Amino acid sequence: MQAQTISRRRLFEMVGAAGALALVGPARTAWTQGTKRIERLAPELDAIIDTSQMIRELATGFGGDIGPAEGPVWIAEGHYLLFNDIQTSRRMKYTPGQGVVVAKTPTNEANGLTRDLQGRLISAEHLTRRVTREDPDGSITVVSNNFQGKRLLRPNDVIVKSDGSIYFTDPGGPLAPDQFDVTIAGVYRVSADLGTISLIVDDLIGPNGLAFSPDESILYVNDARRRIVRAYDLLPNGTVAKQTSRLFADMGGAEPGVPDGMKVDIAGNVYTGGAGGLYIMDKTGKKLGRIVHGLPATTNVAFGGDDWKTLYFTTRSSLNMVAVKIPGVPVPARKRTS
Repeated sequence: MQAQTISRRRLFEMVGAAGALALVGPARTAWTQGTKRIERLAPELDAIIDTSQMIRELATGFGGDIGPAEGPVWIAEGHYLLFNDIQTSRRMKYTPGQGVVVAKTPTNEANGLTRDLQGRLISAEHLTRRVTREDPDGSITVVSNNFQGKRLLRPNDVIVKSDGSIYFTDPGGPLAPDQFDVTIAGVYRVSADLGTISLIVDDLIGPNGLAFSPDESILYVNDARRRIVRAYDLLPNGTVAKQTSRLFADMGGAEPGVPDGMKVDIAGNVYTGGAGGLYIMDKTGKKLGRIVHGLPATTNVAFGGDDWKTLYFTTRSSLNMVAVKIPGVPVPARKRTS
């Protein structure tokens, strides 16, 4: 019982910033028995995560309020994580053992964030209603800001396929589109050379997070408005076979939380938010477990660490982490130039 009175500050003093995941014994139980806990919904979860694993809050409310925190992406060659603070238009940098600093401002209220095959940052910007690419020298290239001559609504999240093509969601914003805007909440594909853009999914109300299966045969897309995840078979040309559109998982429930950002590990397990926390599902959509963090929403997810076995996740007000046993699908690192 005494272990349950250990303060959060004392826990960090005991284990240190770098060693927090090694916490064992009664203190670990005390940490996870409160609002933060890992729920085992199926036996298969044991191969993915230890339910007694510590859920660690890394940052919240520094230098002003965070909110919503979004778009975490691990920068392998630098051993740090970037994530966006949308409303304050800041890009934050978390380095294990060192904490969080502001890496860039302004970001045009960027949301989703990833990297292309050359390790350049790809960002979905709310304020400018565009998707951009940032080169190492800081120069910006517009990936897309319109479809068929009409302005995008509010790009949300973005991923890159192994052929270099870029996929992003555009669910729209709080205002009704005008005559110069696209009218469909959709998922788009931009070719690797940025020469063509295609609307590939148009049957969702609020397309949000998206991810490929490890072999890139399936595209998963969250519909945050319906609180569901849909799956589509990918065609050789990079578009989807629309007749294969199917329900992958229902993430609704009595508790708050919607499917927002999404990631996949190398075994094909899918990680996304839902009612009451962050869910881990197998490749059939079966719910194996839930990370309960005690906050209303899970906004996005990323794998990182040298072995890609650290699961980072953001909420509307914080950055968090937990250790897993199966690596996530790696994000490309920046290629060296001679």
